[in-house]
Amino acid sequence: MISEPTGHLDTFCRDSLPPRELWPRLLLDGLGYPPRLNCAAELLDTRIAAGDGERTALLAPGIRWSYSELHAAVNRIAHVLVEDLGLVPGNRVLLRSPNTPLLAACWLAVVKAGGVVVCTMPMLRRRELAAIAEKARIRLALTDARLAEECEQAMEETARIVRFQGGGGEGSLEALMEGKPTAFVPCDTAADDVAAILFTSGTTGQPKGTLHFHRDVLAVTDCFGRHIARPNPDDVFCGSPSLAFAYGLGGLLLFPLRFGAAALLLDQVTPASLLQGIADHRATICFTVPTVYRAMCGLAGSYDLTSLRKCISAGETLPVSTWEAWRRATGLEILDGIGSTEMLNTFLSSAEGDVRPGSTGKAVPGYLIKVVDEEGEEVPCGEIGRLAVCGPTGCRYLDDPERQRGYVQNGWNLTGDAYRTDEDGYFWYQARTDDLIISAGNNIAAPEVEGVLLEHPYIKECGVVGVPDTDRGQIVKAFVVLHAGAEPGEELVRELQEFVKSQIAPYKYPRQIEFVASLPRTETGKLQRFRLREG
Repeated sequence: MISEPTGHLDTFCRDSLPPRELWPRLLLDGLGYPPRLNCAAELLDTRIAAGDGERTALLAPGIRWSYSELHAAVNRIAHVLVEDLGLVPGNRVLLRSPNTPLLAACWLAVVKAGGVVVCTMPMLRRRELAAIAEKARIRLALTDARLAEECEQAMEETARIVRFQGGGGEGSLEALMEGKPTAFVPCDTAADDVAAILFTSGTTGQPKGTLHFHRDVLAVTDCFGRHIARPNPDDVFCGSPSLAFAYGLGGLLLFPLRFGAAALLLDQVTPASLLQGIADHRATICFTVPTVYRAMCGLAGSYDLTSLRKCISAGETLPVSTWEAWRRATGLEILDGIGSTEMLNTFLSSAEGDVRPGSTGKAVPGYLIKVVDEEGEEVPCGEIGRLAVCGPTGCRYLDDPERQRGYVQNGWNLTGDAYRTDEDGYFWYQARTDDLIISAGNNIAAPEVEGVLLEHPYIKECGVVGVPDTDRGQIVKAFVVLHAGAEPGEELVRELQEFVKSQIAPYKYPRQIEFVASLPRTETGKLQRFRLREG
């Protein structure tokens, strides 16, 4: 419910919310957020008031910021935004940077000053940035100098662009920060004012903007953060996702700050650099995607990972083979989960001490989840259906009622994932609903076939889709990346097909196999099956 006067003078975001009849049902009981709320102040100012100023907040190679130092940087940037750059509460500010402490400070400063953050993936190019800037009506952008060129090309005629991390020259953010006060009064925003617009990672085509309130930012910390990540103030979070990605925003900024912990931000993340970061900074909680966990398995023995106590996965399905390989390499379980940009973070997850390999676990406390048919009726245990979610966060597309109607039905968020439940209430991922392959009347989940193929010693990566077939409607096709030394050819095709037949029902085997050098993925590591289907 929108019940408080907005704190935004620029009401673009509130005006762009979906019609009320298309809103999801929200479960807010028990969270107790006040009607006036600035989430940046709640995350950071409360830590200072609690006496945590000298505790470590952010780490990076060669950098350590205490909570007091982060607080001062955020407040100086907020002054720059308001006094030098003319920010009016409600204005959208585009951020473009790898994960760095200064990017984190910019995110918090924009929100504290009453702006709306539009944080973008570093690998986006001119055309993608221009589309986002037009959709969100961007008039101000803060960009890492290393990534400024395409940002400037995309918005040179429509937005003021300020560089940072470029040596602090004239006109830079660092130069503008000099001499600014280290205190700043937070903008008096309503709990249901928009704090951030996140754009989807584009796995199904054009990116879509999703609107998230100040209370949403705190809700994900008080649901997944509090009940699944369960950090303590001595924890050091680390991981690979960008802060522009909902998964990275939670795991590498919101969760650490909410509980007075620290976050390690790496601007160039590879499996080796993440392992090195864990060893160097004694990281304790890792957030990354299955692809990275799999790549780290063979390297883990060369690094000191004794500080690591919790490993969290999302972004794509976690194959059992990867879970088992990581357990063998480190002795640690991976807590698999699923979230979405629309929901802001993870809503379904395995929990510590309650892991069933291959299962995504159960609803995160605060959320209700069920599996439904096309009419929205809950299906029996064991049957495949659509995942429907209800909780304190929910989908609100930016000025897109048609997409809103597809995602929210009867108050429930339909995430586009096919699932089944077992007799003990655990949820088992089957596929994206548009990735469920129907061949000769049989339902085949692409990730299941992928999981089996990944167990073959020659296969490094693979992606499975359904392709049209005159006789069977669809057949299974696998795109395979081989390890060095493996020889592609008809003999290996037959070997892989027989291997799959030996592991799962024979009708699920890939009738076509194509050997490729790489697979199309988003920057967050998610496989883009739609591009495989396009050929």
